[in-house]
Amino acid sequence: MFSLNGTTFTNNSLSGVSRCLTQSSRRVSAPMVVVAAVSSNGKPGDGSVSVLVENALTESAAPVEKEVNSTVIGGVQDVYGEDSATEDQSITPWTLSVASGFSLLRNPHYNKGLAFSERERDTHYLRGLLPPVVISHDLQVKKMMNSIRKYEVPLQRYMAMMDLQEMNERLFYKLLIDNVEELLPIVYTPTVGQACQKYGSIFRRPQGLFISLKEKGKIHEVLKNWPEKKIQVIVVTDGERILGLGDLGCQGMGIPVGKLSLYTALGGIRPSACLPVTIDVGTNNENLLNDEFYIGLRQRRATGQEYAELLDEFMYAVKQNYGEKVLIQFEDFANHNAFDLLAKYGTSHLVFNDDIQGTASVVLAGLMAALNLVGGTLSEHTFLFLGAGEAGTGIAELIALEMSKQTGIPLEETRKKIWMVDSKGLIVKSRMEMLQHFKRPWAHDHEPVQELVNAVKSIKPTVLIGSSGAGRTFTKEVVQAMATFNEKPIIFALSNPTSQSECTAEEAYSWSEGRAIFASGSPFAPVEYNGKVYASGQANNAYIFPGFGLGLIISGAIRVHDDMLLVASEALAEQVSQENFEKGLIYPPFSNIRKISAHIAAKVAAKAYELGLATRLPQPKDLVAYAESCMYSPAYRSYR
Repeated sequence: MFSLNGTTFTNNSLSGVSRCLTQSSRRVSAPMVVVAAVSSNGKPGDGSVSVLVENALTESAAPVEKEVNSTVIGGVQDVYGEDSATEDQSITPWTLSVASGFSLLRNPHYNKGLAFSERERDTHYLRGLLPPVVISHDLQVKKMMNSIRKYEVPLQRYMAMMDLQEMNERLFYKLLIDNVEELLPIVYTPTVGQACQKYGSIFRRPQGLFISLKEKGKIHEVLKNWPEKKIQVIVVTDGERILGLGDLGCQGMGIPVGKLSLYTALGGIRPSACLPVTIDVGTNNENLLNDEFYIGLRQRRATGQEYAELLDEFMYAVKQNYGEKVLIQFEDFANHNAFDLLAKYGTSHLVFNDDIQGTASVVLAGLMAALNLVGGTLSEHTFLFLGAGEAGTGIAELIALEMSKQTGIPLEETRKKIWMVDSKGLIVKSRMEMLQHFKRPWAHDHEPVQELVNAVKSIKPTVLIGSSGAGRTFTKEVVQAMATFNEKPIIFALSNPTSQSECTAEEAYSWSEGRAIFASGSPFAPVEYNGKVYASGQANNAYIFPGFGLGLIISGAIRVHDDMLLVASEALAEQVSQENFEKGLIYPPFSNIRKISAHIAAKVAAKAYELGLATRLPQPKDLVAYAESCMYSPAYRSYR
């Protein structure tokens, strides 16, 4: 287990703008603009900077002289440029953006739309640019939800949410926070999978950094192109294994964008501190290579040394630009790279793989909660996995670590309670030489078994976990076999999106005669069976990674440790109430997710201090209250 070049000024008061426009009958002087940048509170802050842009269209101090030739008979000069407006111009794309007037309405970080007050409309030159009505933030949310609900296709709802994020950031996050249970499946799984598949067609504006092989040797400079300089969390993918959909190449950008939206909405990380990154090394997806709308490199995937050198340059450029404490979350890398990257950089960077570690932590939390319904301890149960990739082996290792922690039994022994089935059948010692390194700890003494149903009948597990990415593999025969020797079989169908789930909630409950304790990776609607309604749980990583990341940030942690994952699982399991258990739920409702995230963050931060991995000293006395106070709020701020 792994220890697991332009300048833009926004949110600044304009302290001085002077424009000199000297006109003569034969020449026009370029403007001189003076901009004083101040801190975000409108007062001179740390390192206040004054920027003088004088004669900005030329490098010399001399004025720009331009002959003004009239195109109108009679000699009327084109002083204001009306006649030349349709002519081709040589343009230098420089800009100084000031958060007022029309530019303010186009700035998603500060735009309030119709919620600008009367005073703000006067102060910031918005009169006439907005209809006269002033409405509240809450009414904006109500209006947007009404609009979004009119879309019947989930992908249309996703696109509407992305448009809102690029138009009014605070409204987007308030909408998501206030309606998290309804909108979570839209901004993330399962809809984000569809968005990634069609990303080339629906792409409108960049939402993150695309770093391809073309940027090799220049990644440090590329990172500087991102407008925000104080980055705390980076989510990066190379698009090779997007959910259960396979290689989507550059179109995997939807995953980092979606994850970081949840870091903000659920974990309270400032949007400006989040950076989505896609590493484009090509794709082996023939459909994309032949798609005229594909937005990535049209070449087969780079591998070996070329791939490793690009990732190595990226990792060290990130540390050079943003420091030791920036969290780098690996997302949807293929198995052969995911494990290697986590092992390689786990000792030198603050790295976290949500597919391996986040999934493991949320599943372990669900199992801990399920013990309240089935009884016994973890070490008294037997586990069988379908799927031995990064998710499956990550979950298995964390379960084994928790059992070892609870019982004092060596890790090598607790692993023997866990069995795995991959594409070639049950993982046993006779296959050892052919196994990938991350599968070898799970090879036990047993005769070869090819089919899952036969493995279930032979091993007789109390817990069946699917992480295969192969839909409908928990067949009726498999579920019924689990129900024959378990009064309450625990069945987790974790593969995403919904189409790849090993079974549906309805199948699990009906085939087990309503006795299964079921959770899935993607959401399912409540199921009615024999007059009783069953509300299934969702083992969604969003329960863990936002709070986990917040805990690392507020403690100033410099490395991720396995014990942090264990305490995150324990913290989540503690949030499941007796009322939830009575409904058959083993995860708390998402409506309380920000409080849950703060609780998880506090436990993770406390563990970081205990392990000596925290750098923010002294340690706050009440870490839960401190975590809550650090969380981003989408409430509008008054502008002076």
